[in-house]
Amino acid sequence: MRIFLAGHNGMVGGAILRQLDARRDGGAPLEILTRDRNDLDLTEQAAVRDFMKEARPDVVILAAAKVGGIHANNTYPADFIYDNLMIEANVIHQAFKAGVRRLLFLGSSCIYPREAGQPMAEDALLTGRLEPTNEPYAIAKIAGIKLCESYNRQHGTDYRSVMPTNLYGPGDNFHPEHSHVLPAMIRRMHQAAQSGQDSVTIWGSGTPRREFLHVDDMAAASLFVLDLPKDIYAANTAPMLSHINVGTGEDISILELAHLVAEVTGYEGQILTDPSKPDGTIRKLMDVSRLSRIGWRARISLRDGIAQTYRWYRENETALRG
Repeated sequence: MRIFLAGHNGMVGGAILRQLDARRDGGAPLEILTRDRNDLDLTEQAAVRDFMKEARPDVVILAAAKVGGIHANNTYPADFIYDNLMIEANVIHQAFKAGVRRLLFLGSSCIYPREAGQPMAEDALLTGRLEPTNEPYAIAKIAGIKLCESYNRQHGTDYRSVMPTNLYGPGDNFHPEHSHVLPAMIRRMHQAAQSGQDSVTIWGSGTPRREFLHVDDMAAASLFVLDLPKDIYAANTAPMLSHINVGTGEDISILELAHLVAEVTGYEGQILTDPSKPDGTIRKLMDVSRLSRIGWRARISLRDGIAQTYRWYRENETALRG
């Protein structure tokens, strides 16, 4: 089987690649196709078309995306909507043209309305207004889901979508301006502990609640969903929808998260909040009952996952600083 993994250099794609490599080392007959951005620009239609024609993969895993936190989404909304729309449209359409029957698209929990009922079930999609701070990115991800659904309906393909909650882990983005909340906290708490700072201030009120999933659990869930027989997958998605949620089913407040990160990193100073900064969505908890019924659950606890991620950060701190 020839699998094209788009986005293998990203955090999620890298985790999926590690698990595919383990399968191959265990004797599974897999040929894993990857391309760096310099070799294949997924926003260029002709380049993707030529690659698909030549490579002829049996399966495509679309983990490539332009991602970032609140600051990045607010600062570069055009980049986020354009790049992600182009990547999804090119890969999904050219996969179909090349005869790919099975594809897995990785989305995001931000597809759900800001005021969606909690926990958020798959059928909450398109039932209300999105969170303004990341609306362009969310719209692009919704388009990816609808592309998969539309090709399935019109052409009988088997294109699936998984919607993860907030992800973290080795390979995360620790950039001081463009990172998500958890890696940003790890970096800041570590630096505060090293420099002996008396206090650290976090954005917002600290009251919003978030769910976090380790990237290795996400990779395992992605391959689990990809491997499901078509009838079982279809029976466990909402009517006329092609996606399924992936998460832990548990959440934590941002302030509680900050204290947990402080414990792991050894920071002993004060943790202050800045309510003048945006909170984003008040709560984002995924309803993962569909995936649980099929037989998959997350295995890595948040504390263990943060500790593992912090070790990776310490080991790679010099390179990340550069």
